[in-house]
Amino acid sequence: MADYSTPLLDELEEGDWPSFVTELKLAAENSPMAADLLRQVERSYADNTGHWKRGGIVGVRGYGGGVVGRYSSLPEEYPGVKEFHTLRVNEPAGFYYTTEKLRELCDVWDQYGSGLLNLHGSTGDIILLGTTTENLQPCFDALGEIGFDLGGSGSAMRTLSCCVGPSRCEHACLDTMDVIHDLTMHFQMEIHRPAWPYKFKIKVSGCPNDCAAASARSDLAVIGVWRDTLEIDQQAVARYVDEGFDLFDNVLRRCPTWALDWNAEQKQLEINAEDCVHCMHCINEMPRALHVGKERGAAVLIGGKAPVVKGAMIGWVLIPFMKLQPPYQELKDLVVAITEFWAEHGKSRERLAELIDRLGMAAFLEAIGVKPCPQMVNAPRSNPYLFWREEEVNRA
Repeated sequence: MADYSTPLLDELEEGDWPSFVTELKLAAENSPMAADLLRQVERSYADNTGHWKRGGIVGVRGYGGGVVGRYSSLPEEYPGVKEFHTLRVNEPAGFYYTTEKLRELCDVWDQYGSGLLNLHGSTGDIILLGTTTENLQPCFDALGEIGFDLGGSGSAMRTLSCCVGPSRCEHACLDTMDVIHDLTMHFQMEIHRPAWPYKFKIKVSGCPNDCAAASARSDLAVIGVWRDTLEIDQQAVARYVDEGFDLFDNVLRRCPTWALDWNAEQKQLEINAEDCVHCMHCINEMPRALHVGKERGAAVLIGGKAPVVKGAMIGWVLIPFMKLQPPYQELKDLVVAITEFWAEHGKSRERLAELIDRLGMAAFLEAIGVKPCPQMVNAPRSNPYLFWREEEVNRA
């Protein structure tokens, strides 16, 4: 039994939910590094401060990102975590693993690291927590031998992630996993060689349900959507009603644009397609009767992020509809145009949304060659006055 006392951390095991403390204790039985981590975290709770030093750059040959350096500020007291570096490993698209591959991954990490890992980080990576500088390169080499690569970190394109898409979801309007794999292979330099003002995230969701939370967590979100009218199985709708389903309260009243109406005489659900904003609520409530349309593609949103320089932002529409088909060249060209403009004009640690907020959407659209359209409008004008540049005035 490992020799440690953690009365403060023990309290975190008393709740209804599984605790990371329990897992740390299990790992500490076989890993001196995990045992010293447990002791240092207990000390941090007692002192009300973290005991990790800032700074320190470590990595592997040929890669500028993928490894996050971490050092204890109390190395004499906790030698096991004197060096406690993190590896961010690029996860498979859709987070699909075989049991054999997971065992291979864990065997590598037991050999070269603390044995602690996190599936997954907020960007999507497999997070391998805790190894020494000496073990970084051999661990990376061993990961490569079993088919894994490092993901992005620092001021680079972060590891791309997506929902499971058409592999398990009938609502998917695009092949999310193929898009992510293709973009990951194409942007290897941008992922592994940090060269931008700050991080840049791309996430892909197969439908407007946005199960990857792309609109809130990525600088460029690709959301599957259909361009025609949603499909209605009128017989299935009638069965819902006959079975006692409250169509008005559950669907009609909750449609944000009142695009749906019920014809009681003919027992048919009617839709005004022009008013439908593809919010997915009616489809989620009546999946046996309503389905996404046939003309499928994606909407591209920009600007989602958590608060750092400025507050949290939700992505807003850049391209209302893009017919995404391999090799996805239109999307790749758009990413290049956006990141080149950002790299040239962005300040240090300034995300794309903050750059657009500072310079204005008009300047951004002009620079990347995208024409403005009504779907880009985030809110009605608060200023009643219109101003025109001289070159925009047609004097004919």
